[in-house]
Amino acid sequence: MPTLPLPEPPPLLPDDPHLSAEPGALWVAEDRLDRPGEECGVVGVYSWPDAGVDVARLSFFSLYALQHRGQESAGIAVSDGRRALLHKGMGLVAQVFHEDHLRPLTGHLAVGHNRYSTTGGSSLNNAQPYLIESMHGPLAVSHNGNLTNTHELRRRLLERGVGLMSTTDTEVITQLLAAPPEGGEPGGADWLQRIRNFMAVAEGAYCVVLMTRDAVWAARDPNGLRPLCLGELRGEPRTDPTRSLGHVVASESCALGTIDARYVREVLPGEILRLDADGVHSFSGAPAAKRALCVFEYVYFSRPDSLLEDQSIHAVRQRLGRQLWAEAPADVDAVIGVPDSAIPAAIGYAQASGVPFTEGLTKNRYIGRTFIEPTDRQRRSRVVLKYNTLRANLEGKRIVLIDDSIVRGNTCGPLVRLLREGGAKEVHVRVSSPPIQHPCFMGVDMATHEELIAHRMRVDEICAHIGADSLAYLSHEGMMQAVAAGTSSDAGGHCGACFSGQYPLDVSAWMSKKAAERKNAFE
Repeated sequence: MPTLPLPEPPPLLPDDPHLSAEPGALWVAEDRLDRPGEECGVVGVYSWPDAGVDVARLSFFSLYALQHRGQESAGIAVSDGRRALLHKGMGLVAQVFHEDHLRPLTGHLAVGHNRYSTTGGSSLNNAQPYLIESMHGPLAVSHNGNLTNTHELRRRLLERGVGLMSTTDTEVITQLLAAPPEGGEPGGADWLQRIRNFMAVAEGAYCVVLMTRDAVWAARDPNGLRPLCLGELRGEPRTDPTRSLGHVVASESCALGTIDARYVREVLPGEILRLDADGVHSFSGAPAAKRALCVFEYVYFSRPDSLLEDQSIHAVRQRLGRQLWAEAPADVDAVIGVPDSAIPAAIGYAQASGVPFTEGLTKNRYIGRTFIEPTDRQRRSRVVLKYNTLRANLEGKRIVLIDDSIVRGNTCGPLVRLLREGGAKEVHVRVSSPPIQHPCFMGVDMATHEELIAHRMRVDEICAHIGADSLAYLSHEGMMQAVAAGTSSDAGGHCGACFSGQYPLDVSAWMSKKAAERKNAFE
């Protein structure tokens, strides 16, 4: 594998109050704008012991490619088969790691994690991977998702005398795996059975990557709610590209391309993989349930260059845009998209309509990471800090603005005003997903019912609220049709609960808990 130099680390700038700044410094908080909170990114690497692969560096660049899935913390644990080492911290991958951190992380096994918190607050105590010493050697755990029965599992562990140090479901998973199964023999180091036992009691969404003394394990929940894929590490492209150096699992295939790994396939719902010196071994972990991959992976979460269910995310988003034109045409002069995630849908809308696609908004990707305080006027709308208009492309034109989603409704209005100030004569808004009316309980921060604008308002009311000339959403049926068009017949099945309220799991207990938390917060 080629040795890649690390990018120059940016200064450690606070993306949230938990990140420290220089004394007296002022900064602009990262504006999440009107987007659902990302999930998490996980990676696991196993290379042959004699291959000479720098697994920590490969994990770093894999996490770098998965940065869009979580920006609160990052961590990498490695092992040489005898000892395990861990480095993690708050912030972006390039803020948490530099050469002095990676140099000591030697070995041929590794697991890594980018975090966006859904269960447990944003703090170093909750950062992943978790690394503990078990009776059978080191155990490191990275997890993407959300267990809906976390509190019941925590109670069971506490009753058995297991102490917990954090508020995350990942620590619960770690302790469930490390402790002997209830009623089982404590002496067995059968990790396969331990993972199966965990999957038998876990409810909710999870992709779990584990590092034990001699293997990297991966497991995906029976519904396949969160994505996970398998790749093969290859030799130096210029010298020996056919030589296998090991295997890797990652949340998205874009992480594989970054480290010159070959995409093999997705990890199946309910499947367990073991990566070790003998290659890849597949086991049944739990009976596959009704497939329910989160459809928002296609709408927004996944990087456009990733593959999901063996189809291009970018191609699916273009199909969403074409379907949006079929359902909600607009008599306009130009099509523009909200950078960056809505651009493919805008291209698809333009292709189907014959209306030219153009750039109307440019995005400043670094705003929110500055120590300079904005003026009061700028602070009133961070949208004007995040975006600028291209007046030459807007002046006197009727514009249709394509967005991928409207969650709270606090960004679309300022964008519409910005386009009008940039010279647009009319601004029509089209959304390449249905109205989001319900929160997610499977690992996505989709806001509460009270915060979701489409839960509180009709479409015409939202249109008036954002100041658009017209507003239309893609239908639920149209979205699902566009997503499924490129999948094989045995793939099928996507979770769209945030649109329909039809959850693939029983989330009543979780909803009651969240309602109680909100009530207590106001008392």
